[in-house]
Amino acid sequence: MPNVTLLFHDVYLNDPGESGFTLKAADRYKLSLPEFEAQLAGLGAFGAIDASGATLTFDDGGISFYTIAANRIEACGLRAHCFVSTDFIGQSRFLSAAQIRELDARGHTIGTHSASHPARFSKLTDVVMLREWADSRKLLEDMVGHAVTTGSVPGGYFSKAVARAASEAGLQLLFNSEPVRSTRSIGGCTVAGRFTIRRGAPADLARKLVQPAPWTRCGEWTTWNAKGLVKPLLGASYPLIADWIESRIPNPESGV
Repeated sequence: MPNVTLLFHDVYLNDPGESGFTLKAADRYKLSLPEFEAQLAGLGAFGAIDASGATLTFDDGGISFYTIAANRIEACGLRAHCFVSTDFIGQSRFLSAAQIRELDARGHTIGTHSASHPARFSKLTDVVMLREWADSRKLLEDMVGHAVTTGSVPGGYFSKAVARAASEAGLQLLFNSEPVRSTRSIGGCTVAGRFTIRRGAPADLARKLVQPAPWTRCGEWTTWNAKGLVKPLLGASYPLIADWIESRIPNPESGV
């Protein structure tokens, strides 16, 4: 049975602007420290992080993965995938080259989240997609001193062309934001889905996503598909309506 992969972004102490991108759309995905610790605690109480092989991934390359998240993950006996948008390495609120090398040495998997984190990755030309993957991959490989073969799609804008470009750039495993456990191969690259943990999520969401009962995963899939219908049409306005869509999707566990 495929693993459940969880998608996190930044974790903050007092303000979402402490780490990563300073955009309202990005803040929707950032967790306060108590929220993040509650998700980890739920996984630990259930035993999911040991028994079910749940995979933890973090997008954007914000500095909080180094300063806050990594040591707490390691305290659980785990390591995570850290996906870095390489144009921002060393900038304020983002990981430095030295921190990336240290995280790699500590056993975390360093991967590419593209070079420039384009707003709508799937709308780029094939040439630009390839350059985004290839340039960022090479920079990370030079930094950590070994092959980098994993990546994640920025912004959730995925298409088969995105996967084919990733494969051509040398990536073997690419995560998108589709809330599924199944994987598929596109152009020789394995594409895997993830379940996103957002700000304000129930404290036990991570636990419910990885436990055997499928209801929570079905709810996430329904919400994701509902948003997917309007995402291409709304463009930059998409975040304004995404939260409203989530609030309108019935929760099968609560009976609402």
